[in-house]
Amino acid sequence: MAPLLREIRDNRLLWLLVFVPILFVVGSARPESHVLLFVLSVLAIVPLAGLLSRATEAVAAKTGDSVGGLLNATLGNLTELVIALTALAAGQYMLVKATIVGAVVTNALFMLGASFFLGGLKHHVQQYNPANARLQGGLLLVAAIALMMPSALAEVDPGSTARLTDKLSLGLSVLLIATYGLGMLFSLGTHNEVFASAASGEDDEAHWPIGLALATLAGVTLLTALVSEVFVESVQEAAKAFGMSPAFVGFIIVPLVGGAAEMASAFSGARKDRMDLSVSIALGSSCQIALFVAPVLVLASYFVGPRPMDLQFWPGAVLMVLIATFATSLVTGIGRSTWFVGVQLLMVYAVLAMTLYLLPPAP
Repeated sequence: MAPLLREIRDNRLLWLLVFVPILFVVGSARPESHVLLFVLSVLAIVPLAGLLSRATEAVAAKTGDSVGGLLNATLGNLTELVIALTALAAGQYMLVKATIVGAVVTNALFMLGASFFLGGLKHHVQQYNPANARLQGGLLLVAAIALMMPSALAEVDPGSTARLTDKLSLGLSVLLIATYGLGMLFSLGTHNEVFASAASGEDDEAHWPIGLALATLAGVTLLTALVSEVFVESVQEAAKAFGMSPAFVGFIIVPLVGGAAEMASAFSGARKDRMDLSVSIALGSSCQIALFVAPVLVLASYFVGPRPMDLQFWPGAVLMVLIATFATSLVTGIGRSTWFVGVQLLMVYAVLAMTLYLLPPAP
């Protein structure tokens, strides 16, 4: 416990933890103050993300960058999953689908691009194992093709029933989950030696004991889930006040806030020249959203939502996933990065975000 208290005392960012109890108090006293609750929930998630990042680094130091990146991506995506489930129960399917696409694109373009940029500002050229990037790029391509099929069916046969689309989405969900599981078996089991880190980077910090790190991960994850519930309850009304569409909220706001923890870890790893960790977090998180979280939400909609959710996205959403897949595959295949490579990915992300803000999809 002493290392945790010392970290909170010395890290000014973690002083924002005071907003966690303030958020719950305001939520109980003034539940109608949606804009205030939205701002407070964002301020509360930021320090929780910092703690989650610090604890994950301690676990990654014991398990290696590949497992550490997978762990960070899993815990980081928990926030998006909680937000999506809450929106699913409320029948806000546009927000759910925008969150799925936004998380994939944000992690693949913004998180990875910012990691390359921040790491490149400190290190002239950084190296990482391109085998992991190629694997994740291939998995993203599988997911993009699967997401394209329901939309293509609707375009080819406009008379196709919703029941047929639901059946196709259900079958695709099972295939995507199976693909994700086999991918984890391949990278962490049968061929784990192929994905060894290219460089060790800087790791001279004193890490927490593994017991404290795991306990912190559990506690912070629970608090993040609770804060996320307040966030999703207030974000729609706050979005209207700020002039944003539900698709833009799901595409930009939810992934940036919900992925703050994994972004903090990815950026920290890049600055320490541990690019294998950063790439594993960014691309691993995108793959997990596309191949695991999205199909799980489809399955959960049969029990949680007012009606089954399908995988039929608006045409622009599928195009954005394809663009993110090809852009990341193109720049990560060589196993080296510089700050300008990060700029290129960030510019692609900015183009997609600006387009969605000015041309939101029809409800």
